[in-house]
Parts: sequence; structure tokens; C-alpha cells
Amino acid sequence: MLGPPGAGKGTQAVHVSATHGIPAISTGDIFRANIKDETELGLQVKQITSSGGYVPDEITNAIVRDRLAQDDAAQGFLLDGYPRTTGQVEALDEMLGDAGHQLDAVVELTVDTDEVVQRLLARAQEQGRADDTEEVVRERMRLYAEETAPLASRYKERGLLRRVDGMGEVAEVTARIEAALEDVTRSAPSDVPADGR
Repeated sequence: MLGPPGAGKGTQAVHVSATHGIPAISTGDIFRANIKDETELGLQVKQITSSGGYVPDEITNAIVRDRLAQDDAAQGFLLDGYPRTTGQVEALDEMLGDAGHQLDAVVELTVDTDEVVQRLLARAQEQGRADDTEEVVRERMRLYAEETAPLASRYKERGLLRRVDGMGEVAEVTARIEAALEDVTRSAPSDVPADGR
């Protein structure tokens, strides 16, 4: 699932995960857990993300490879916020090839930038994320537009991209995503959960 920070990827990933019986794998959640626990990785990630930067590909790729090797991902999974760079796309292609898997669909949530910035600032205040200043949030949005948005074109060329309007009530966006994934769900074998890969 692609989309800029604050697009609602995490919220929607939970719904898609439950509907399709697959784990939602969020690199952001993994990083935040490590930051909270003050692990070596967490301290390294905190220093990078507090300025609005992206965690280097080699760290992110290693975490995803480890997570995809776990038993609950064997029948399918949903990736939330990964890949974010062309290097991560290539690494993911390699991981999936090694495991004999392939992507079924890539959902891109499209949103209004200014509205999302306000949403993120409100969330930061609610959750006590002192590092999420407007400057940091806008830097994340700029990085997304520069590094991640072009991935949509790559997946569109492969016939995998489903663009979904991410604005509106959560239930409305969920319904749009399910409609966009209808062909994936219908084409999946009945004894295997449809996966959002």
C-alpha cells in the first residue's frame, strides 16, 4: 500500500488485513516499536526520522526480509509503507522471487497535501509526537513526492497499480479499496486467503 504520510495507510491496512486474513506489515510500526524500546536500531532510526528523513534502504530491506520469512506471512501479506524507493522495489522483487511469491496488487492512496499536513499535525499533538512539526511533516511529504510517488508509475507499467481516493470517512475509503481489489479477491484460490501483496 502506497501513499504519503498521513494518507491513512495504517488504518486501511488493518481493515484489509482483517478482511483477507493476512498480516499487515508496517515498517513504520516496527521502527516505532524499536524507538519506544530504545533499541540500537531504534536510536539510529529516531535520529534519522526526527529530521524527516527516510531510514536507509539496507536497514529497511533487512527488516522486511526477516518479517516476510515468518510463518504467518507464508500465505500472503500486506506491506504498509514499503517499498519507498526504487532500491527497495528491486530488493522486494528479489525477496519475492526467492520465496516464489509475486505481487497481486499495489494500492496507492491519493490525498490532498495541505489537508494531510493538518491531519498529521493534529495527530502529533494527540499522540505527543513532539518531533512532528510542520517543517518535518512537509519534508516527509516532499521526500514522498520525490522518492516514492514515482514507484506508482513503475507498478502501473506492471499492471498492478490501483489508485484509490484516500480522502473521506474511513469506511468510505475502505469500500473503495475493496472495490479496487475485487479482481484480486475473485482470482484467488478459494482455499487460500486472497493476499494483498
